[in-house]
Amino acid sequence: MSLRGVEDEDLLHLDRERDRAVRRRSRRLLGSLLRPLRLRLAATVALVVLAQGAKAAGPLLVAVAVDRALPELQAGRVDAALLVAGGYLGAAIATGVLTAAYIRSAAAMSQAILFDLRTRVFRQTQRLSLEFHERYTSGRIIARQTSDLEALKELLDSGVNSLVSGMVYMVFILGLLLALDPLSGLLLLAAAVPMIALTRWFQKRSQVAYRGTRTASARVIVHFVETMTGIRAVQAFRRERQRGERFTELADDYRDATLETLRLNGVYDPGLVLIGNVTVFAVLLVDGFRVLDGGLALGVLIAAVLYSKRFFAPIEGMGMFYNSFQSAAAALEKVSGLLEEEPGIRRPERPVPLPHPAGRLDFDRVRFAYADGRDVLPRLELSIPAGQTVALVGATGAGKSTIAKLVTRFYDPVEGGVRLDGVDLREVDFPVLRSSIVMVTQEAFLFSGSIADNIALGRPDASDEEIEAAAQAVGAHEFILQLPDGYDTDVNKRGSRLSSGQRQLVSFARAFLADPAVLVLDEATSALDLPSERLVQQGLERLLRGRTAIIIAHRLSTVEIADRVLVIDGGRIVEDGSPQELIAATGRFASLHAQWQASLS
Repeated sequence: MSLRGVEDEDLLHLDRERDRAVRRRSRRLLGSLLRPLRLRLAATVALVVLAQGAKAAGPLLVAVAVDRALPELQAGRVDAALLVAGGYLGAAIATGVLTAAYIRSAAAMSQAILFDLRTRVFRQTQRLSLEFHERYTSGRIIARQTSDLEALKELLDSGVNSLVSGMVYMVFILGLLLALDPLSGLLLLAAAVPMIALTRWFQKRSQVAYRGTRTASARVIVHFVETMTGIRAVQAFRRERQRGERFTELADDYRDATLETLRLNGVYDPGLVLIGNVTVFAVLLVDGFRVLDGGLALGVLIAAVLYSKRFFAPIEGMGMFYNSFQSAAAALEKVSGLLEEEPGIRRPERPVPLPHPAGRLDFDRVRFAYADGRDVLPRLELSIPAGQTVALVGATGAGKSTIAKLVTRFYDPVEGGVRLDGVDLREVDFPVLRSSIVMVTQEAFLFSGSIADNIALGRPDASDEEIEAAAQAVGAHEFILQLPDGYDTDVNKRGSRLSSGQRQLVSFARAFLADPAVLVLDEATSALDLPSERLVQQGLERLLRGRTAIIIAHRLSTVEIADRVLVIDGGRIVEDGSPQELIAATGRFASLHAQWQASLS
């Protein structure tokens, strides 16, 4: 065998192993969802068995009526006819009542599973680290919570009922027919061979087809979400046509994938109907001659034909189940993959208490690299005393934001450690860490709801007086009072009701109310115009008093309020001193300051 052939065989083996691992992962998830509902599941299965048993009794009672009750009725005896009629009516009523009961039970179980799964997906996406969210697009996460769960909902709401009830019904029919007339039962059993072969053929091909449908659907959703989220940029740069063309391509792929599944159904469904009709013909032909020869009672012939027709009635529903199953299986694979993602940032097993953090930060030979393997911080040594405001200055990609992410523990160092008051951040429990270190970004994200709710994000139990005091401390109180409902004003989606400067002041008030020992400001004023910047600058100075602060800013007006400036280049500190000291020198910061002064004049 050639080397290329060996490599292809190895790759094929790896693909099979990966597929098996994915299926095992999906089964584990399904088992964990069903385990708390095992009693309800057992009760539902029992109801299904009883309902289908009652339903399958109909043709048997018809045979008894034709072969026994009618002759006795002709002889003037009505007891047998009344008994059979009562039995048929009772079976019909029992079928209806039991069917309604198991449908209700299955629906309740389905909704319990979906509620559990929907909650798990939401909690998991919140639990996962920033690194995951930076590589896993929001559109893909939305697809997990919407279209994938919808596929599972369709399967649980109707598909499982069709499969379980259909299979149980077919088993009852086959068993009763074998007991009534073994030869007719064997004819029906023989029809199962081509039916199983056709189903196996459909299974192999539809598994690939439906997985492709789920992938194509997810791509359409991702592109749509990203386009709508970035609609301002799309319209500003006149990219409507290009985005539309790409959406058409993705929708075209989705259509082709869906057509492939429909083509498979176009073979499978008529094939099942053909097998069913041929089976009924064979039973009618063979048993018809047996009736003429006197070897078979007429009632048994009627029951055999009825059973043969009813045997294939659930097949169409089961075929629809398989459609739903393949779509749901592909969705379950994606959801289980998301749920098995492990956060890169783990909670400490034995957290070290920090009852009253002062805010001293130390970087001890910190090395950090992202997934591409390139060192962003080669070996960072840095100490920031408690209460000091430090500004980080440097070109884009120098490592400033990486330092901020390490301080807030959105990432962990590859080597070395970041310490708060001498304690490694990896040993601090999350609630303590998040209350001790707060980050304010340039986005100043506000959630739908009132301004008061947004300010109280870090301290939901804060009183109205504390919320107002925080807003007054950063200079936001005045503009809030001018809004229609004051602190109860709804900020609308993402704070669109407020200006960028007002949103930033609200985020400052939120940070002030949280009262952290360490505050990290990542480009917090870069998106503001000059009037907004002046407004925010005053609030910023109030916010920084009495706490350790790290400021990342390109605007030197923000840097001027710092006690200390660090110029970062290639993940290393190349200049370190107060703003006045560095301006008086002839280094990079002095050059940047001179350029900034020239731009102002």
